[in-house]
Amino acid sequence: MPILFFNNFLSFTFYCLTISEKLKRNIYIFKKIFLVLFALGFLDFIYYLLLYFGYKHANGLEVLVIQYMWPIFIVFLSLVILKEDFTKKKLISIILGFLGVSLVITKGDFTSLDFSQIDVLLIVMLGAIAFALFSVLSKVVKVDATNAVMIYFFSAILYSIITVSTYSSFIMPSSKDWISIIINGAFINGISYLFWIKGLQMFDASKVAPYLFITPILSAFFLILFFDEEILMVYFVGLFFVILSGLVNSLKSKS
Repeated sequence: MPILFFNNFLSFTFYCLTISEKLKRNIYIFKKIFLVLFALGFLDFIYYLLLYFGYKHANGLEVLVIQYMWPIFIVFLSLVILKEDFTKKKLISIILGFLGVSLVITKGDFTSLDFSQIDVLLIVMLGAIAFALFSVLSKVVKVDATNAVMIYFFSAILYSIITVSTYSSFIMPSSKDWISIIINGAFINGISYLFWIKGLQMFDASKVAPYLFITPILSAFFLILFFDEEILMVYFVGLFFVILSGLVNSLKSKS
């Protein structure tokens, strides 16, 4: 929990340093939707809180598979909330993408998943639903992406303080931990959130979601490149399914 607090704090600091003048010019409008952004920040915070809970109490591979169900939930929530069109290609695309991710995460060995700790995994799934809802509702809120993300992280700081004070205690990270916290807070969470919110504002949420399946594929190849991870054929099979998912998702519907 303390790590989550420091990640949110650094992400918020990053956006404070890069905040645009739009916040000052639109301060009146911004006040009217501040509470809405604060509530959305809670959904984002819950996702990470439940995800970290899952990694602590369940099999990491199983948690990772459940975690990557959130693009699937985005597709279905966007159909209900945003009234986006349901098409067969979206369904096929999301199935192919999830299959590719599952192959890479398990390295093709699905027997490593027994889902014995189903109660913990259901909690992780609840977190995935929360992040999917956060993403879909973020598309509805018409605010400059930089300003919105800044408030998301500000609210997450307050939620982290409450959670740590109630269930844990503040412990200063070690020097090794600070490296990962800074990278995660400024870049992995910081910059990536800005691109994600901007992408949601520009395109249909159900159209964008399947492309998120490329993330664990890239992670596997980064492990191969920088940490001498063993090269497995299943990685390329998973990459094939993810690319196929993107191609299916990109096909234009017939008039």
